[in-house]
Amino acid sequence: MKLFLLPLLWLCIGSALAAEEPTQPARLELPLDAYNSEVSIQPLPTDSSVVLLVEQLKPGAFATTLSFQKYDYQLRPVWSSPLEVPKGFSFDRLTADGMTVYALFRPDLLGNQLWIAELDAQTGVLYAHMFEAEDVRSIYDFRVLRGQAFLTVMIENHLTALLLDLRHNRISSLPAIYEQLPTNFTFSVDPLARRVDFISSQTNGYKSRLQVKELSAEGQLLRSEFVQAESDRNLLMAQLSPGLRDRLLLGTYSLRDARYAQGLFVADLNEAPTLTGSRRSLRFYDFLNLKHFFDFVSPRRAVRLKVRGEQLRATNRNLRLHYRLLTHELLPTSYGYVLVGEVYNQRFRNTVPYQPSSGMPLGTYGNNTDGYYTTHAIVCGFDHEGNLLWDNTFVLKNARSYDLVEMVQLRPLPDGQRFVLAYLDEYRIRYKLIDGANASSNDLMVPVQTTLSDTKEKANNATQQGMLAWYGSRFLAFGYQHIRATTGANRDVYFLNAVAFDKMTAK
Repeated sequence: MKLFLLPLLWLCIGSALAAEEPTQPARLELPLDAYNSEVSIQPLPTDSSVVLLVEQLKPGAFATTLSFQKYDYQLRPVWSSPLEVPKGFSFDRLTADGMTVYALFRPDLLGNQLWIAELDAQTGVLYAHMFEAEDVRSIYDFRVLRGQAFLTVMIENHLTALLLDLRHNRISSLPAIYEQLPTNFTFSVDPLARRVDFISSQTNGYKSRLQVKELSAEGQLLRSEFVQAESDRNLLMAQLSPGLRDRLLLGTYSLRDARYAQGLFVADLNEAPTLTGSRRSLRFYDFLNLKHFFDFVSPRRAVRLKVRGEQLRATNRNLRLHYRLLTHELLPTSYGYVLVGEVYNQRFRNTVPYQPSSGMPLGTYGNNTDGYYTTHAIVCGFDHEGNLLWDNTFVLKNARSYDLVEMVQLRPLPDGQRFVLAYLDEYRIRYKLIDGANASSNDLMVPVQTTLSDTKEKANNATQQGMLAWYGSRFLAFGYQHIRATTGANRDVYFLNAVAFDKMTAK
């Protein structure tokens, strides 16, 4: 009898693990390669669809063709609409407001015009808008709320915002937004509260504070206030909780050096500030006090760091940490909010060798960025009063990007209590199941399927890959692949895979 117990045990464990794996129920392949095409993706959770903007080089010509393409929840084609773009304009970025998709185009050369394509994603009908703008050097963000487009831009070394009225084709600057660069800022649109939130940091070189500005959908300033700490802590950057119930400000803080975060802070903006401008509700959560923040290092080193922190705290000093965080927008939950922050570092490489004509001293080299490396992502749950309920960490592998972008994506699981963090690592989908502060594996992964059939294939030369949150407990994995088939011809494709965590077992 004992001989059968061990195999039976392994069978039960294997079945439980298999039930926790995601599925890939749908795949879309477009016959494109990275050398002559560009694809931009706009998920539409409203109807569980996705819209692509596909730009493709014409064979034997220097011109390109563009088209919007819509696919349903099973990645089946719904419609395709060609897009004619004025000569001399190039695509910049996509955004959406409900079931309307907006594509922003800017001049190839210095110019004072902006062009926006407005797409009704239900019918495929297109509308065009041309705006005469000031000399816009850089565009940082592009959002639309109730027919009003908001752009954060750089003009004359200042960060400012433009309001583009899509209904009347009028453009205006927002004088309420005018900050000297460089500055930390966050910019978000809240459709439920029908407001635009703009949060910027201000510093005198020693002490920094945050200025919170709330604007209406028409660009009118509704509220402006400062948030600062009385202690030696400096508030770096933050965001407002979405919706109408709360006005929580959640973000990161530092100790003196504004480049690095020391921990998280929360403030209730419904509470009036004191005479000195501080908030009694202001709470700080040092990374040293989080349960899982140092999961990315060895247990021995994590203990040493925490012990050193306690030793310094006993002498009224602090262990200064050196971490940079990229925080995601808050995800509302039944009990409050979930915040994800990616801990990253930037690396540089010597790329410009000495050239006599350059005038550089012998042996001098120019530094260039080698990209951003994300070591781990923290995920924290807060209640509606801003109390930290739990924290967890997802240790990442091979998470590198040339630009500073979100590497991981978050979705809730069907039980409504747990979450999943996921990202794409070449030919693997890496993920972690988050159940509050409970420890769980950082090494879960499944291969990216290249076919829905049983045919054996192998993908290589994967480029421009990534992952996006879609709807429910689903993600979209995307990118270019060269696929080597055991039977039939090899193929170069741009792919989209639905990655579903819908059948995860309950707690």
